[in-house]
Amino acid sequence: MRTKATVFTAIVSTLVLLDIITKRWALEVLQDRPLEIFGGLVPLTLAFNKGAAFGLSIGNDPRWFFIPVTVIALVLLGTLYLRTDPRDLFRLVALSLVFSGALGNLIDRVRWDRGVVDFIGPINLGFMDWPIFNVADMAITCGAVALAISFWTEEDKPEEGAPEARAEEDPAA
Repeated sequence: MRTKATVFTAIVSTLVLLDIITKRWALEVLQDRPLEIFGGLVPLTLAFNKGAAFGLSIGNDPRWFFIPVTVIALVLLGTLYLRTDPRDLFRLVALSLVFSGALGNLIDRVRWDRGVVDFIGPINLGFMDWPIFNVADMAITCGAVALAISFWTEEDKPEEGAPEARAEEDPAA
C-alpha cells in the first residue's frame, strides 16, 4: 500500500535529482554551442533566467524577491499536501510536481546570482518561439494544470456527510 509520503517523496526526489542532473549536463555541454534533437525540432540552448516564467523581470536583482516568494509557495504547497486526502492520488501527484519544480528552480536561485539554468528551446511553434525552459519548469506547468483540474473537479464531488455522499454509501437511504 502506498502512502501519501511515499508518493510525494518519490516524485519530488526523482524530479529534483533529474532537474539537477540535466542542468549540470547543460552547463557542461551547451556552454560553447547549442545542440538540436528530434531532427532540429527541439533546440538545446543554455540560458540563465533571472526573472519569472517566460523571462518576465522584476527589477534589477529579482533573486531576493523570488527566493522568499518561492519559500512561501513551498510552505503553502506543503499545507495543501497535508490537507490532501491520501486517496486523492491525482491531487497528490499535481502537488508533488509543482513542489518539485519550485524546489528545483529555488536551488539555482540560492546557489548563484546568474539565475535559473534553462536549456530546452526556444521552440519554433510557427507563430512564435516558445521560451527556453527546463525540467523544473515542465514539472511546475504540468502540476499547475493538474492542480487546477483537481480543484475544478472538486466542486463536482459531494462533500462527506452531505446527503448525496450518504446516499452513495447507503443505497437504502
